[in-house]
Amino acid sequence: MKELINKYDFKFKKKFGQNFLKDNNILNNIVSKSEVDKDTLVIEIGVGAASLTTLLGVQAKNVLAYEIDEELKPIITEAISNQNNIEVKYIDFLKSNVLEDIKKYDYKKLYVVANLPYYITTPIIEKIIGDKIPVDKIVIMVQKEVGDRFNAKVGSKEYNSLTIFLNYYFEISKLMNVSRNSFVPAPNVDSVVIQMEKRKNKYSVDNEELFFNLIRDSFRYKRKNLKNNLKGYDLEKIKEVLNQYNLDLNVRAEELTIDMFIKMSNILN
Repeated sequence: MKELINKYDFKFKKKFGQNFLKDNNILNNIVSKSEVDKDTLVIEIGVGAASLTTLLGVQAKNVLAYEIDEELKPIITEAISNQNNIEVKYIDFLKSNVLEDIKKYDYKKLYVVANLPYYITTPIIEKIIGDKIPVDKIVIMVQKEVGDRFNAKVGSKEYNSLTIFLNYYFEISKLMNVSRNSFVPAPNVDSVVIQMEKRKNKYSVDNEELFFNLIRDSFRYKRKNLKNNLKGYDLEKIKEVLNQYNLDLNVRAEELTIDMFIKMSNILN
């Protein structure tokens, strides 16, 4: 990687959140723990110098990668020159039509494996969910603070509306911590690799729009209780659900499990 960066005199760009993973042990670990195989189409977002891309190409049936920085083209082209199962699109992933892009591929499993640009981590995941991209598994490197929110436990300070939103769709686990010293240039934060597997047994929600609005409103003002945050809802019905758990309207949103929110949403529908 260093040789290619020096050869093409590449300059890192802060606006694209470019921090390239240089630790081969971690790169190999990510690929190994992703369990990519010859039935898998892998989507990678943020190719960088293609260190992860080339390893994924060895294990996967195909790799479809997105890179916003066209100045990386000569580096990537040289790095993947011996691998004809890797396609790189030089486009902003957030503006891409992934469903159209994957139509030509034949695969049994669809994984996203990536060292995500930290400044757009949440929009990327929201696009995957919102566009209904049929992923089976997501393995991503994210800022440790963000990863802690994804995998937060009820009652912890990290637990928020995003935690519930993601856990509604995925079973989430932490695979490994990654030091900031494993990157070039080194970022100001440590990282974590998170695995998100599509839920096989989906939660039973009668009205998803109401459910997500309820969660968003419940967490709107973190220090306020449900009675204050949910003034526009039928509080008597909400109280009815809370009573089942020996709770009342003075409880804060971070004390409630996803199942409690589902019951509240369904009774309000």
